[in-house]
Amino acid sequence: MIVMKSTRFWTLPRYIGRPLAVLFAFDVVVAAVYVFGGWTWLALPDIPLSIFGGVIGVIAGFRNASAYARWWEARTIWGGIVNSSRSFAREVLSMIGASEFGQPAAREIDEIRRKLVMLQIAYVHALRNHLRGIPPWDDLAGLLAGQEIEDLRSHHNVPLAIQLKMASLLAHCYERGWIDGMRWVSLDRTLSTLMDRQGSSERIKNTPMPVLYDMFIRLFIGVYCLLLPLGMVASLGLMTPIGSTLVGFIFLALDRIGRDLETPFENLPHDISLTAISRMIEINLKQMVAAEEVPAPLGPVDGVLW
Repeated sequence: MIVMKSTRFWTLPRYIGRPLAVLFAFDVVVAAVYVFGGWTWLALPDIPLSIFGGVIGVIAGFRNASAYARWWEARTIWGGIVNSSRSFAREVLSMIGASEFGQPAAREIDEIRRKLVMLQIAYVHALRNHLRGIPPWDDLAGLLAGQEIEDLRSHHNVPLAIQLKMASLLAHCYERGWIDGMRWVSLDRTLSTLMDRQGSSERIKNTPMPVLYDMFIRLFIGVYCLLLPLGMVASLGLMTPIGSTLVGFIFLALDRIGRDLETPFENLPHDISLTAISRMIEINLKQMVAAEEVPAPLGPVDGVLW
């Protein structure tokens, strides 16, 4: 996620890249052959560029609003994952009893409490990597035992498998009488909330914008950019590349922004900062169990918070 407060002007053309360079080259060719080559038949001053531009702008704006809605929903979902992770750790540490069961049981309960919190941290890291299509094993190495990681390698949905382990540990606590039925229901409800949010994230990940919707907008913008110099050359002459390229830049930028926002889980600069969010959850939960090694928060790199 880009977090820099100001944007350098020279970075804007680079954002569009090759399409903008191709448009500028085409504008230069049209202006040159019209002025120096006498190809006056290229001029099409009667093309209603303003009407076409207005219609395309409305369509592109609607598409970008839909893309931003997907991006913001993804951020809202992960804000909920932050809250549910903290709630789960708090419930584990406060609801699973210890003192009334004697010293041996108290030590085992403390270990299970800590294990459940570490599993929740592992779940968040695994979910982030699952959405990005990246193997999670490096992130899980310091949180789970080696055999547990080996057992998870056979699972396609690693965060789901981790939550199953968490549910099994809670069931074990219930069977031993360390939590009563009401507290068990509360903890299970928190796990279900996390699973609902995982499903919502997977829905966004696995349901892209309609291909035809995206393809036609790009086609309309491409055709409009090709018509721009033809409609401007009669009045602008050699200045056509400046006017046409500036107008085309706006539409190309709108198209690129929409395509960047519609995929918030692809580990790109415009995505949700899942790595920073996961690290924040890890810091909060490790501090709750007084862990010895607590990582530092992640900061932006070159204006991007990953």
